[in-house]
Amino acid sequence: MASFKPLVKSKIAPMDDFRSRVERERGYLLRYASLQLRDPHAAEDAVQETLLAALAGEATFQGRANLRTWLTGILKHKIIDAIRRLIRESAMVPADPGEFDALFTGNGHWVDPPGAWTDPDAALEQKRFFAALEACLGRLPQKIAQAFMMREHLGLETGEICKELAITPTHCWVLLYRARMALRECLNKEWFGK
Repeated sequence: MASFKPLVKSKIAPMDDFRSRVERERGYLLRYASLQLRDPHAAEDAVQETLLAALAGEATFQGRANLRTWLTGILKHKIIDAIRRLIRESAMVPADPGEFDALFTGNGHWVDPPGAWTDPDAALEQKRFFAALEACLGRLPQKIAQAFMMREHLGLETGEICKELAITPTHCWVLLYRARMALRECLNKEWFGK
């Protein structure tokens, strides 16, 4: 007797499908964590904790948000926890205030003004721009990069950043200003000036 093939393929077990979808986001999560933490081991730990929390909390993921967005939300909390641990475990080196003074004249004008940005919206959509931005972020001093990432990527308020980095609000604003100026200069050289 001939056997009949079913008309509908069997579905992949939901847990296996969810696991594979979560695992596909691992590279993105690791890049995101590495930019903030600047320590490959701490970044790997934060991503592993994120993946474990996501798999444990599969029932809470209802698909109303994009999976990457949901995982990034979990990762943000893991990054904040990792930053707290890193701050407790290591003494922070004070930022060098003269580091960016060479960019300006005595009266506060640019020594070498940045070039004109033609169409930043179009540039933002290109993968190469994000690669250049990631490289520029990687060149920032650790404390400046942490303050910038906490503000711009994690969305923390100034008070929260000050508490986590054990700095004053004025110091936080200086760090954010330096980050923006350094990123502007770097992107002008690496992206817009090319």
